[in-house]
Amino acid sequence: MKIFLTILMLTVSNAFMVVAWYGHLKFAEWKWFNKLGLIAIVLLSWGIALFEYMFQVPANRIGYKGHGGPFSLLQLKVIQEVITLVVFAVFTLLVFKTETFRSNHIIAFVFLVLAVYFMFKK
Repeated sequence: MKIFLTILMLTVSNAFMVVAWYGHLKFAEWKWFNKLGLIAIVLLSWGIALFEYMFQVPANRIGYKGHGGPFSLLQLKVIQEVITLVVFAVFTLLVFKTETFRSNHIIAFVFLVLAVYFMFKK
């Protein structure tokens, strides 16, 4: 249960973070958004990132062995990085339709999956 909950919460947190970090690039297409200055955009992104922390911090506490979870700190970090890249890839394909994935991107993802495999190998 803690494995599933940790991964689910990390996925939700990363969804918020991707929107906070890269969403403003797409929001620029909205007329009202273009009237905002950089400080307002940073504050808006920071507000979105707050929700990322509301999932990220509990996910790490639930998942960390030191708090009764199933993962070491290194394992948590590798899982989080892979989730970040998967969420980013999905976001990119759904929101930024002009971006394309090439074979080198897929190869990089395979290596990330291998990193997870080796991180968990005893």
